[in-house]
Amino acid sequence: MTSLPRPPLFRRLTASIDGYSMLLIATVVVATLLPCRGRVAEGFALLTQAAIALLFFLHGAKLSRAAIVAGLTAWRLHLVVFAATFLMFPLLGLGVEWSSSWFLSPALAQGLLFLTLLPSTVQSSIAFTAIARGNVPAAVCSASLSNIAGIFITPVLVALLMGVSASGGDSLAAIEEIALQLLLPFIVGHLARPLVGGFIERHKPLVSTVDRGSILLVVYTAFSAAVIEGLWHRVPAWQLVLVTIVCCLLLAVVLFATRTLARRLGFSRADEIAIVFCGSKKSLASGVPMAGVLFPAAQVGALILPLMIFHQLQLLACAVIARRYAEADLPADA
Repeated sequence: MTSLPRPPLFRRLTASIDGYSMLLIATVVVATLLPCRGRVAEGFALLTQAAIALLFFLHGAKLSRAAIVAGLTAWRLHLVVFAATFLMFPLLGLGVEWSSSWFLSPALAQGLLFLTLLPSTVQSSIAFTAIARGNVPAAVCSASLSNIAGIFITPVLVALLMGVSASGGDSLAAIEEIALQLLLPFIVGHLARPLVGGFIERHKPLVSTVDRGSILLVVYTAFSAAVIEGLWHRVPAWQLVLVTIVCCLLLAVVLFATRTLARRLGFSRADEIAIVFCGSKKSLASGVPMAGVLFPAAQVGALILPLMIFHQLQLLACAVIARRYAEADLPADA
């Protein structure tokens, strides 16, 4: 077996994983030492809402209609990814919450369940599928559809499986609020693609900075509220280690299940790659804003801790898996 040269995209992605991981950790440290309070916190809350709206506007503007049309033909693939994201993951999440409640705080156990109810990622799913030489148009369509569907499905799953929604309101109110904050900017961005699509393509680093910066802002605001409410007094370090172990096991099970399912159902290797990378991930970009809508501010910090850990683990694991797919001595359509 001959080793392929490391693709430039892979080098950039792995570097960004390390850098972004450090920025997330640094944001949590800053929020711990210098949490925002009072009017400053109110200002950050408004700024966070604006950043989230801009984030989903850009996601909508980046979504090509040609990619949607090209990917829609792979409907069997989308059904498998959809089932993995919104059926298999939540069922595993219920088991994980029940078993981890014996040794984790209720907030962390619920955070593990919450992460399993979220939609898939978009950018990293597509990037890893491309690196592994998979079905990129299908990955674009499947990951994007997962994110759009998650705006409606995740609040319902949270209401059904966690018994809470919209900071104590009903699930319909949660859907309405999330639709206003996330779906509306997404739709507006997609409709504005003919006007702003060229600018976005020419300024990808700027768009990436806005994308990641908005998440860091949301994380800072969430952890500030949680720290003020005594987060680190309730979550000792040994529990974070246990959460990391549980997330590793959860990710391993899902990666094995999606690959096995794709092969048992007779998908091509290119489709298998798309299923593995789209069906095994959970979106930090969608999960953090949704948590801010669905739960009280003081609870968000602890709830998103498992999601942040899982997010980094999935990127690191999928980077290795994508490289192995790319190096395999198999034809792309095997």
